[in-house]
Amino acid sequence: MSWERFTQYSFHFPEVSLAIDLSRIGLKNDDFEAFESRFAKAFQDMDALEKGEIANPDEGRMVGHYWLRDPERAPTQKLKVEIEETIEQIKQFASSVHSGQIKGQNGVFSDILVIGIGGSALGPQFVSHALGNPSKDKTRVHFFDNTDPDGMDLVLDAIGGNLGQTLSLVVSKSGGTAETRNGMLEAKTAYEKKGLNFAAHAVAITGDRSKLDTVAINENWIARFPMWDWVGGRTSVLGPVGLVPAALQGIDVDALLSGAKAIDALTRQTSIKSNPAALLALSWYHATDGKGKKDMVVLPYKDRLLLFSRYLQQLIMESLGKEFDLQGNVVNQGITVYGNKGSTDQHAYVQQLREGVPNFFVTFIEILKDRSGPSIEVEDGVTSGDFLQGFYLGTRDALSEKGRESVTITTNAVSPESVSRLIALYERAVGLYASLVGINAYHQPGVEAGKKAAGIAIDLCKAITASLQDAKGESLDAPGLAQAIGQSAEAELVYKLATHLAANGTSGIRKSSSGAWHEATFSVSE
Repeated sequence: MSWERFTQYSFHFPEVSLAIDLSRIGLKNDDFEAFESRFAKAFQDMDALEKGEIANPDEGRMVGHYWLRDPERAPTQKLKVEIEETIEQIKQFASSVHSGQIKGQNGVFSDILVIGIGGSALGPQFVSHALGNPSKDKTRVHFFDNTDPDGMDLVLDAIGGNLGQTLSLVVSKSGGTAETRNGMLEAKTAYEKKGLNFAAHAVAITGDRSKLDTVAINENWIARFPMWDWVGGRTSVLGPVGLVPAALQGIDVDALLSGAKAIDALTRQTSIKSNPAALLALSWYHATDGKGKKDMVVLPYKDRLLLFSRYLQQLIMESLGKEFDLQGNVVNQGITVYGNKGSTDQHAYVQQLREGVPNFFVTFIEILKDRSGPSIEVEDGVTSGDFLQGFYLGTRDALSEKGRESVTITTNAVSPESVSRLIALYERAVGLYASLVGINAYHQPGVEAGKKAAGIAIDLCKAITASLQDAKGESLDAPGLAQAIGQSAEAELVYKLATHLAANGTSGIRKSSSGAWHEATFSVSE
């Protein structure tokens, strides 16, 4: 890699302490010129979106997460005031919790339990892990981010005897998300088992007049914060969804908002080379041929950014993974994202990245500052941080030697400003890329289809239980049970569900096997 190419294709934005190196992604000057007209349209689309035009046509919604960190840009005065008042309420609420003015039944809140899934958990988890400090945090933060009973037990075990000093944040826009509802009911039961009133420890972050909002009002929960229909879950981390737990943890929410606002201002530039989000979107298009032909491997060389790839999986894959374009043509778009952290991944899958299937490009994230204090020398004149830098540079060169493409994003340190800059940078890059390939980045029909299928399975569970209860003492195999409940075409699904019910002893259901596994029968004793 020549010095000339490095200087030509490495772009620096000192006003936001950011650099993007595209020298190893294979771009040429002709690529910038060839995409000028397409980016001109993408910039126009983004400008219209920020002004309040319907950017999510399938759902007839505006897309306004940019207004959260710059309320002056909201399309109406009413929205501007609502956003500003909400941010102030969040800060005042956190202050009241920290001072003990608002407290649990057993004293000042020491712990926070965030109950949510998808965007209601991934963003807050990333921010909490990236910016938390156990010795300085004002509260410990825990998450129910799935409907796995054992997983929730692990979290409750970690909270231990502090449940009476634990504030539960229930996060769901509709209030009907099954995983979140289940987590809320599990938490409520845990509180009640200890003689505690769940409502006296509960906060709702939800849509106005949602099912959850109604529950919170009727049960007199401590507080309620809004989720607006113009903010999607995967872009909600810099709204109440992320700011409430961050403020309670003691993270500077003003710094989070200002960092994102600074990136937003920069990424409104209408020159590709002056716009870091446009540079990212162009590199993605080049690396994947605009058709998702290669995966994006995210390698942050910083433990605090471990969860960044998980956060980006939803932001990028849920936004870009679409069957149809805006004209209704089948395009099957998307970019697969995975990653962990450096240099851990050098001992995991970098072997394949260098010598295996070349179906990826890498995004390295380089953090210049090693730690807040001085470092010891692990060798003469060399620190652990120097080794981390060396491993990053060595891996990048090792991949380049084999023609594997990479992008490097460099920033000075991990801070509230830098974390929110990364969030805002990728949010804008996703929007610009979506415009380049002509898709709606702001809906998620595949997620809704999965929810519908899950609902069918739950209804079938109930039917299996009822059918076996009605036939007490009789043993039925999966095809026979399917036929008995009128689901003869779903014998496989019946078998899977009945096996799970039997494994947990639900309603006394038992599974008996005397021959081949698929001849197993299910019954309820007399």
